[in-house]
Amino acid sequence: LEPFLCPCCRDIKVEIIGSRARKYLNEDASQVTLVIRRLRCLGCNKIHHELPNILVPYKRYKSECIEAVIVEDSNTPVTVACDESTLHRWKYWFKSLSEYFAGCLQSIAIQIGKETEETSKPKSVLHRIWQYVGDAPGWLARIVQPLVNSNLWVHTRSAFLSDCA
Repeated sequence: LEPFLCPCCRDIKVEIIGSRARKYLNEDASQVTLVIRRLRCLGCNKIHHELPNILVPYKRYKSECIEAVIVEDSNTPVTVACDESTLHRWKYWFKSLSEYFAGCLQSIAIQIGKETEETSKPKSVLHRIWQYVGDAPGWLARIVQPLVNSNLWVHTRSAFLSDCA
């Protein structure tokens, strides 16, 4: 068992309590099933799922697909096999959270002593994010990992609740 730091209480004592299947889709919409470990923190008793860096929490496609859509330019068409509405939702999701992501990455950099002085303001929020994680392929996964591990990931799933009075 490789070291796992609980994002809630920062304890490193965990026990494996099982596994579960996690499915995701590739660019061609082919489905892949992974088996991910379920871990219980012995410090706070919370259950966590080990998330591989190719996935984004609560997204069905692998992070490379989402990343390609976010940085899409007119010279390189996106080749992800999904509905246009899904592509639009990914763009909206990232745009609505990008300032938050940049702020979290800056905060993490300050906490670990890696923050540097900015001499010129980058053009976009995406460029500010890339200052921390780089712009090479896999940058979205490099955003997800520190935010999830710091318990800063914003859950964007919604559920309809009914009042059972």
